Amino acid sequence: MKNLLLIAMSLMFSIAVHAQKDVTQFLGIPVDGTKSEMIQKLKAKGYRSNPYNDFLSGEFNGRDVYIQIMTNNNKVWRIGVVDSNSDDEKNIQIRFNNLCEQFKNNSKYVSLEDYSISDEEDIRYEMNVKNKRYQAIFYQKPENIDSVALKKEITAILLSKYSEEQLANPTEEMQSDMLKLSLEYMTEKLSKKTVWFMIDGKYGEYRIIIFYENEYNSATGEDL
Repeated sequence: MKNLLLIAMSLMFSIAVHAQKDVTQFLGIPVDGTKSEMIQKLKAKGYRSNPYNDFLSGEFNGRDVYIQIMTNNNKVWRIGVVDSNSDDEKNIQIRFNNLCEQFKNNSKYVSLEDYSISDEEDIRYEMNVKNKRYQAIFYQKPENIDSVALKKEITAILLSKYSEEQLANPTEEMQSDMLKLSLEYMTEKLSKKTVWFMIDGKYGEYRIIIFYENEYNSATGEDL
């Protein structure tokens, strides 16, 4: 059982014990608080108000971008980063793959899949005819780590389904299910600090949109 938990933790890295205080960050700024507070913090980073819309404008990761701030119940829950200038099909594929590599090689993030696009992929056809969405999902690693508390939390979840004797001597089928339950728990924790990006394409022009989301502030149907 000890080895099973270690495998799960190594696959998913570390989880914050006090996750509510450990929210997604954009440029070191917590994706939280009011919109006006976020605007002032971004302006302190050099971003400028846009006279034509509600976006801020500036440079991000070597590109000119627009920054959109989205709120729920007056709390910021998402920062959207949109390319100011478009790319053609080939260049957007290169950019998408480069971003995948940059996030993958950044120690602040973890991902569960390889989202890179193959050279043979016809992006225009797949998006226009098959309505395919090209997106990649990453999770910011927590800053506060307590592996002992994490092990206790996972053990409690497993004990709700299995006895202590079964945890001590699980069958192969049980081990597989226990690993699945552990990963589902940790994935749910990680999903609160989601950063994902997608290709947006219109009329042969393509842009990357990156979203930094604090799921603790997202809508859960409370206004319905």
